[in-house]
Amino acid sequence: MPDGLHDRLADRVLELVDVPSESREEGALAAHVLDVLGGRARDAGDTCVLAGATARGDRPLVLLAGHLDTVPAQGNLPGRRADGWVQGLGAADMKAALGVMVELALAPPPEATVDLGFVFFGREELPFGESALTPLLEREPGLREADLVVVMEPTDNQLHAGCVGNINATWTFRGVAGHSARPWLADNAIHRAGVGIAQLAALEPVDHEFAGLTFREVVSAVTVHGGVARNVVPDACTVEVNMRYAPGTSAQDAEARLRALCEPHGELTIDGNAPSGAVPDGNALVARLVAAGGLETAPKQAWTPVAEFSGLGIDAINFGPGDPKYAHRRDERVSEAALVRSHETLVRFLCA
Repeated sequence: MPDGLHDRLADRVLELVDVPSESREEGALAAHVLDVLGGRARDAGDTCVLAGATARGDRPLVLLAGHLDTVPAQGNLPGRRADGWVQGLGAADMKAALGVMVELALAPPPEATVDLGFVFFGREELPFGESALTPLLEREPGLREADLVVVMEPTDNQLHAGCVGNINATWTFRGVAGHSARPWLADNAIHRAGVGIAQLAALEPVDHEFAGLTFREVVSAVTVHGGVARNVVPDACTVEVNMRYAPGTSAQDAEARLRALCEPHGELTIDGNAPSGAVPDGNALVARLVAAGGLETAPKQAWTPVAEFSGLGIDAINFGPGDPKYAHRRDERVSEAALVRSHETLVRFLCA
């Protein structure tokens, strides 16, 4: 292990954890990153920061990308180092990755055979339409020339390819209100919802394979709201539904499938549809990253900003030091050993 690297990475991540940056409140952290990187970085507007190369030159352009925001605090600030871990809000998702990015931006490997850029952006933890990344890619056309983007989402130092699309919808059931002592004179909307929910519950995941990776299409009822009082048969019930769909399925086709499942039972309103992210095909830089770290490759059974890049035709994958099982938890943490492994893997990759 290089002298000082372990402590330098862990201390940097702890420093970033201790700058609160809940979604829409990332300004202080963006300013902090700008201050730490000094002349190596620039303010790209809308709580976005760019550093290093931001357009393609004579060599391949590789971007490391990470979001500045976290989910709301759960009594997990300030952070701390203990027993080989950095603990605190955002430690896994994704201030561990931001720490690795900052350290690489401060000391990029001189033997690198690619040009390296860094993209720090906000509002990733909010619905897709509020992300600061897509507008940034519109303002900065040079970023769209990248040969590969490494989105440093928590993957526990595996390579996660692609990402599933994500639909959030509201399913509304209508009935006729009445007295609960005479329910035959009413039409119970909650009972109607129960029939529809039972049919969703009976659905099996649908597997889709791409490049030897299996993504699963799944639909879940995630919240239920209904009822007025214990002696009233309700005339309305709403169910929030979430659908995850595989790469290769368009946002329009996924929405049509969800409507076909839900609309025989109730009205469906699509609240948001974040498209899936493609699996890069034949990109030599992806193979080079896998070789640099001896990485396991898995499908990303979640939505990530890979979709925002791939939607513009930019090859992107997920790779980062955070462990997904700790993301968004009260006891969020990242192992210091994982920080070192991520940094060393990226250095080997850049210098291949």
